[in-house]
Amino acid sequence: MATLVAMLASLATGPAVAGTYDLVIDTVTVDHSGTPKQAIAYNGQTPGPTLRFKEGEEVTINVTNRLSESTSIHWHGLILPPDQDGVPGISFPGIAPGETFTYRFPIVQSGTYWFHSHSGMQEQDGAYGSIVIEPKDREPFKFDREHVVVLSDSHDHSGHRILSNLKKMSDYYNRQQRTVGDFLRDVEEKGLSATVQDRLDWGEMRMMATDVADVQGYTLLVNGKNPEQNWTGLFTPGERVRLRFINASAMTYFDVRIPGLDLLVVQADGNNVQPVKVDEFRIAVAETYDVIVRPTEDRAYTIFAETMSRAGYARATLAPQDGMQAEVPTLRAPDRLTMADMGMAHEGMDHASMGHGSMAGMDHSNMAGMDHSKMAGMDHSKMAMGDKPDPFYAPGSGLTPKPADGGKFLSYADLRAQKPLYPDREATREIELRLTGNMERYIWSINGVKYSDAEPIRLRYGERVRFKFVNETMMTHPMHLHGMWSILDTGKGKWDPVKHVVSVAPGMTVYTETEVDAPGQWAFHCHLMYHMATGMFRKVIVEGGPQSAALPN
Repeated sequence: MATLVAMLASLATGPAVAGTYDLVIDTVTVDHSGTPKQAIAYNGQTPGPTLRFKEGEEVTINVTNRLSESTSIHWHGLILPPDQDGVPGISFPGIAPGETFTYRFPIVQSGTYWFHSHSGMQEQDGAYGSIVIEPKDREPFKFDREHVVVLSDSHDHSGHRILSNLKKMSDYYNRQQRTVGDFLRDVEEKGLSATVQDRLDWGEMRMMATDVADVQGYTLLVNGKNPEQNWTGLFTPGERVRLRFINASAMTYFDVRIPGLDLLVVQADGNNVQPVKVDEFRIAVAETYDVIVRPTEDRAYTIFAETMSRAGYARATLAPQDGMQAEVPTLRAPDRLTMADMGMAHEGMDHASMGHGSMAGMDHSNMAGMDHSKMAGMDHSKMAMGDKPDPFYAPGSGLTPKPADGGKFLSYADLRAQKPLYPDREATREIELRLTGNMERYIWSINGVKYSDAEPIRLRYGERVRFKFVNETMMTHPMHLHGMWSILDTGKGKWDPVKHVVSVAPGMTVYTETEVDAPGQWAFHCHLMYHMATGMFRKVIVEGGPQSAALPN
């Protein structure tokens, strides 16, 4: 892809098709769990309407704020001018109550994306919607019908109340804490001494093996409907059906499968990938995956999206006609974090220096086994990915994906770009970003510094930067860079997949590279809402480049 400025210039040479869209932000009453509550909606609905654009058009989007507080819309994954990105305090001031703000930007890409508020906790409270962009050229794969499948999490508590409760007690929403029964079962399996030592190890770190997700108690939704309401997508037997999955959750990772159907993954984060057939895939918060299924039988199939913590599920149906249902799988037993997820399986670590929820005191020189580019030190026998290890999970991790019924689980390592977006070249420099936090105090940070105390990350226009993410926490973090693509290093060179969100598992080191082609100020953060809100966030300033994209004052 050319630089953003070059793309804008090419669009300016000829008349672009213009599209105008109107969005009104207001509150509505919803009932997802049996308890009615106020939610934020776009044009009277949550999720908001699917916005359909065409690659090459210029869009005008009028956003009217009828809330009693300021709001914003961020166009997640879209490449656009910095003042149109929709992040208050970085891109623009926000949209005041009663104000109409007009976004104008060219559509320079195609694929599946989404939009959401970047103000306060509004996204958790319903302020999100989907985007489908039609390519100007033919797709490299065939399909006869498509459905947008928006996964999300709804809580009876408002976003502000959830954060307040987490700050008071970090395990406030942990519904899966270990019991006396769990202790006795562990004694039977591992022996008394090993079980007691395990509990002491976790107690010393003031964490729990069940800390897979910060917030439980959600009602999980598909296109705004809970499992009982059962959203249904129709098909005619024999059709190729494209399902555009979007994880618009505030905090929930999903493991997605459709029993009885193979899933052909054709797109990740809006970018085409070489098709890979799987039985199940994990979708991080804010990621999108497009899959094609081909149901040949005249019957219903269940879309089953189970949370990574196994605390609940979202469910929908694919069927030849409304009213049909298929069997709904039962939840699998919850996975537990292991010492590997804490980095404790690696020799040379100073356990006593570990922070509560952070591994900031570790000697990283002894952690080579966690670096996916240096796999010699890994115990492959402890890793589950068919017969191959999954290089994006620590050896022995309790979170390593395992298919429900055998078969294949999608790994980042399976993703290969359909067509390289950039020439393959050496990075000009490397920036290390340690993902840090204190679970007990519920503070999340980068390099041990929260956003309010941090200096911006400064990049130079035209350089290629290599980001090294070192996850020193027991949580999984979906990292999102605004305005520019993240090329995920899977060892495939020019065929490395290009994404807007990269998930970094506990105890892992992951590398991405970015072509710095977008002057201006951008956000860079964990997309778990309460991690972002408490400090795992940075401002990125791209210096240099064309004067037409000068930095704001």
